[in-house]
Amino acid sequence: MTALKSRIEKSSSAFRSIGEAANELGLETHVLRYWETRFPRDVRPIKREDGRRMFRPQDMDALRAIRVLVHERGMTLKGAKTILAEQGIDAVLAGTAKLSAAALEPVTSPARELQETVARAFAAPDRSARLQDALQELTDIKDRIDAARARRAA
Repeated sequence: MTALKSRIEKSSSAFRSIGEAANELGLETHVLRYWETRFPRDVRPIKREDGRRMFRPQDMDALRAIRVLVHERGMTLKGAKTILAEQGIDAVLAGTAKLSAAALEPVTSPARELQETVARAFAAPDRSARLQDALQELTDIKDRIDAARARRAA
């Protein structure tokens, strides 16, 4: 992008390419493509003849609302989809959307627990003991997976 292009600011009613939309939202382009598949009712960019996506202002609003719910509020995509369907994009952007306690509950899974264990290991002053614990947990998980594969093969 040239220096001149980077200084030009588009109006709020202008269409945006996927790169411009991603930069404006602080996201990666693959995230926008994925959200487009998960929120087909709210995000419907126009596709040009050459296949490029052009995001309309209403698409940008929907993407902003999804980003708020997922990245700032910590909701799952399923929870965000429910909130958008029930209360609408405008309520989310205005901050008036009522988020239920069930929608805000963190999703627990072995992978999430492992991520938290590794994060604690790197944040702790005594990293070697924490890393040993994380390694032991990974080894236990691998053993369980190997045992399940062995049972399945038998």
